[in-house]
Amino acid sequence: MDLTRLRTLRELSVRGTMAAVAEALGISPSAVSQQIALLEAELGIALVERRGRGVHLTPAGARLVLHAETVIGVIEEARTDIAELKRTVAGELRVSAFPSVAAALLPRTIVAIGVSHPSLRIRFDELEPMDGLAALRGWRTDVALIDDLTTLEGIPEATIEAWSLCEDRLCVVLPGRHPLSGRAAVTLRDLRTEIWALDNPDKGYSEVVVEACRAVGFEPKIHAHCHGFEVVQAMVEAGCCISIQPHLRLRDTGRSLCVTELDPPIARQISVAFRRGEGRNPSIAAFLQALARATDSPSRDAMAI
Repeated sequence: MDLTRLRTLRELSVRGTMAAVAEALGISPSAVSQQIALLEAELGIALVERRGRGVHLTPAGARLVLHAETVIGVIEEARTDIAELKRTVAGELRVSAFPSVAAALLPRTIVAIGVSHPSLRIRFDELEPMDGLAALRGWRTDVALIDDLTTLEGIPEATIEAWSLCEDRLCVVLPGRHPLSGRAAVTLRDLRTEIWALDNPDKGYSEVVVEACRAVGFEPKIHAHCHGFEVVQAMVEAGCCISIQPHLRLRDTGRSLCVTELDPPIARQISVAFRRGEGRNPSIAAFLQALARATDSPSRDAMAI
């Protein structure tokens, strides 16, 4: 059985639709369908069935996914064992992270790796946490920086482990002369009449902010959905919007903005995730150590997610 086809079936068991699998694996929906069809033809049994807009595994498909996880896990463990025996920190390491954490932590980490392990090349892809986890499952990245605010609970991640790096909190971002700028902390209800600028609504943290506003009784007036923080910052600096942004993103805003604490706070835990057991890989271990130093985090406890 072809390993790529097994990985495609495993991803389908997690994502539920051909389109979602295609997006996660970076291929077309027709290519996903073809991979599954070829696997079914090879085995002579139906592995999936369509129900409405989604796709569900048949009993045979569910059983094969369990075997696929075992096979893929054994192969990856073998690769890690060989890498550990070679004790070579070299080659290419694929890293994914979402913008605020990537900007705050990755430059220093990559510079440190370049000094201590010049033969190790870091290839970075900007991915939101859920996409980073999907890339880990699909073997399209080796390390993913994630948070616990936007990753969905209950997803099967027995093959992934993570190290806690630091806590980050969401802060209120105001124009410098805003009437609330003198306060030590601001509540969400204090912002109910404001005009807002946020990242695109498909960004997980923006959804969290909107739901938090609804929970205290109002719908935020979002007049600007922005692709990047540069646009959000420009909107706030001009005085036409306020925003709520992760603190890590706000470390170098200078004096043009007022950054105020949110009361009660909304915090997220930043972690670095990798496939279970691959922390023994010398290249991954070297990156994790450099990332830990860049984060200045005292906690290095591994945890399953």
